[in-house]
This record gives sequence, structure tokens and C-alpha cells, in this order.
Amino acid sequence: MSDVAETGGRRARGGGGATRRAERTAVSFETAKFIQRNIPNFEILNEEALQIIEYNAETVLEEIGVNFVENEAALVRWREAGADVRGERVHIPRGLARKLCATAPKTFTQYARNPERSVEVGGRNLVLAPVYGPPFVRDLEGGRRYATIDDFQKFVKLGYMSKWLHHSGGTVCEPTDVPVNKRHLDMLRAHMVLSDKPYMGSVTEPSRAADSVEMSKLLFGADFVDQNTVMTSLININSPMTFDGIMMGALEVYASNNQASIVSPFIVGGAMAPVTVAGTLTQVLAEILAGVSYSQLVRPGSPVIAGAFVTSIDMNSGAPTFGTPEAAHITYGTGQLVRRLGLPYRSAGSFCGSKLPDAQAAYETANSLNMGLLAGVNFMLHACGWLEGGLVSSFEKFVMDADQLGTLHHLAQGVMMDTNGQAMDAIREVGPGGHYLGCEHTQANFKTAFWRSDLLDYKPFETWAEEGARDTQTLAAERVKKMLGDYVAPALDEGIRESIDDYVARKKASMPDAFM
Repeated sequence: MSDVAETGGRRARGGGGATRRAERTAVSFETAKFIQRNIPNFEILNEEALQIIEYNAETVLEEIGVNFVENEAALVRWREAGADVRGERVHIPRGLARKLCATAPKTFTQYARNPERSVEVGGRNLVLAPVYGPPFVRDLEGGRRYATIDDFQKFVKLGYMSKWLHHSGGTVCEPTDVPVNKRHLDMLRAHMVLSDKPYMGSVTEPSRAADSVEMSKLLFGADFVDQNTVMTSLININSPMTFDGIMMGALEVYASNNQASIVSPFIVGGAMAPVTVAGTLTQVLAEILAGVSYSQLVRPGSPVIAGAFVTSIDMNSGAPTFGTPEAAHITYGTGQLVRRLGLPYRSAGSFCGSKLPDAQAAYETANSLNMGLLAGVNFMLHACGWLEGGLVSSFEKFVMDADQLGTLHHLAQGVMMDTNGQAMDAIREVGPGGHYLGCEHTQANFKTAFWRSDLLDYKPFETWAEEGARDTQTLAAERVKKMLGDYVAPALDEGIRESIDDYVARKKASMPDAFM
């Protein structure tokens, strides 16, 4: 590993001793290592079902085809690879997409500027990242409102300080007070400066993806970025089976620079895919095959994550629904199909349709999070903060979800069967009719034996009442204030910070504001 990687990408630019002293004295917030599963994946499809879906997906690619719109370069690549291109419709011969997908790595490292917070994506691992994309935010005091860059920065700080969250994410909310053509610069700067966890790049326009690469070179060093993956970015497919020029243009930038892309169908069952589980799985696999294989046409071996954002629809209102059995079936099945391709898998999150962080939100979120763990997901976007079907990033729900992510870590550990786990000494010591509270084994293990929430209230009724009878949302609001009050930015070489700020200022000055 290069010197740049070992120092989290910091290159000395004078004042190196001061930077090292700052790092030693900076407040550090504990972050758990990415999850390594010691439990089996839940597999809902048998071999016959998997083969049928795989055959049908190849039939879709060959006979129906997929659209690559407003992207002549993509059509040229496909034609040269052996596809039958008719206008903007690409018909991919049976077996070609699967063959191309084979060059994508099974696992890869996304480096953080703090090397202790780098993550391994793929295999038996699960990386948790926060909510992505909502234009609105909500908190207990201010209610629902359009998001600002100040809100964005607060979410990045909360993510940095959250123990069970491994990744800083990307567009944790859409800062509507900054021009559309400039906000990606402020968002990326926030992830780089206010956190030292891994982050995501911009995908709203290819030039913004290029800015993300250039800014990352300032943070990590150009040579390091050329040879290593420091960004993951979300490339959504316009389901059904349409790959637009903007998203594919961003993918081309990231793939050509060896940066990771999440190639992810956006499925609302009954609207963007068939109402049946098998039909949806067929379309999802066809879209994954086409998107991942295209990334390999751009640069064989470029890292990619096969995604599946899946929800169903309420047939009365047309609104998306979350935490449903059908979504679970599709998420489990897609996990099996992606593993057979040998690719990392993105899905699940803290999904809910509720307008408030209430019982509906809790039920649907718990269903969605546990589904993701059991489905074998490797990268879970939207792991905390999601509200109102993805329209809202909630401060209270962010910390509520982030707290509950600790349960996923402990569930994934499985059952310890070493000598300590078997606890025979404790059973012998206590014997019939005794209790285990004071035995030696309990005394040695009580601090780590059970996962404990840092947020939920376990106090007796009388104490709870005396302290104001606070519900979970109130407790979460107080926790948000405390975390933001305790926040201290991670140390960063001042020369690097200045170069990032200079890049942002120059790029903003180079173009007029645009809000469309």
C-alpha cells in the first residue's frame, strides 16, 4: 500500500508536524468495522426457479432489447461488442452480457481518507450508508421543509459521529438553496472535510462526475486515485429497461477512472415492473446484466455493484409501499441471482412510507433492514434517515435508525460456540435453583454480552415519567442536538483543504447560477 493510502491520502504541504499534532489531539468518534456476516443468507428460490429467471432475462436482452438513449458512444460500443443495435434499442445476444460481467471484480476496497475507515465491498461483508436524495428534511422543531446546505452539513456530521454507520454517503439531502449546477461541489466538499469516512460522487451530469474525480485527486493524490477506488456512485436505471445518457455518462466517467458505480434498477412493482415476483426478478436481472456489462465495455475490471431498489405499489393510491412481503421476496431472490454473477450486491435500507418517525416507520424500517441483512446485501444505501417514501431526510429518524443498525452488527455475528460461548463453567457454578447475576462468567461478560441501544428508554415507569415521559422522537431530537454540539471535525492537512476550497471557488465562478 502506498504512503498516500497509509496516511489517509494526506500529502504533506508544509506544516506536517502541526498536522500530525492536530491529528493526535483531535476528538475521534468510534466507528464499528463494516459487518462481516457469520450467518447464512436467506435463499428463497430453488435451482429450477433461478435457471428459469436467468433464461428469461437473457431472452429479454436478446429479443426485446434495452434502450440506450441520447448516447451515440454507447451504441458504438455495443455494436463493436457484437450487439444488434437498431436505432437506440440494443439487442444483446444470449450469453454476451454475462461474459462481459465476468471481468468485474467480486470484491473491492473503497478507501477512506482515514484508512481505518476504508471498507471492503462484496463477499460476506455489509457496508451501511445513509439516506440519499430527498429534497425535503424534517425535524421536531421545524417540521417539513426544503433542505438547505446547512441541513446537508449537519447530516454529514451526524453520519461521521454515528458508530454503526460505515459510509458518509452522497446526496443525504438535496440542498435547494444552492444552484443545481453548483451544489455538487458544496456537497462533495462537506463529505471530504467534515467526515473521514468513505463517500459517494455526483451523478447528475457527467461533468459533475468529472469534478468529483478531480476533487478526490486533491484529497488522495492523483496517482492514488488512478490506481485505487475512493468513490462509489449511484447509477439508476430508468426502469423499464432504459439507460439514459446522463446516468450512463456519469458511469462512463467513473468506470474509466476505476471508481465504483452502483448499477441499480429503480423498481416500483406494478408501475415499472410486472406485479409478480418472478416477472420483476426477470426484468431486474436483465437490467443488471445490461448495465454492469456496459461498465465493463467502458473499462474491463472497473468496480461495480449490482443494485436493486425495489418496492411495491398501493393499487388504490398509486403510492409506493415499503416493508412488504413482496419486496422481501424480490430482495432475497435478487441476492441469489447477483451472487451467481459473482458481483457485490446493493439493496434494502431504512425504507418506510410514513410521514413521521412513528410506529408505521418503525415497523416498515425494521422489516426492510432485517430483509437486507438476510438477503446478503453488501452495500446498503438509505440505511438511516429515510422518511415519507424517500421524499424526506429526517434528523430524528437518522439517529433512531443509526442506533438500530447496531442490531444488524450483532445479529450478523451469529452464535459463538467457543468455550466462553458454551458457558459450561457458569452452568456448573450456578447449578439448580441459583441465579447467574453474580457468577464469574456473568461478571466477565456483562459489558459485551447483550447489545444495548444508546437511544431507547429502558427505565422504570416512575423514572420515565419524572424525566418528562419522553417518546422516542423526543429522545432522538435531544440526541441530534447533543451530537451536533459535540462535533469536532476530523483533522485534515491545511494545504489539502485549501486546494479543495480553491477548486470549489474557481468552478463556481466559472459558470452562472442555474436552478434547472
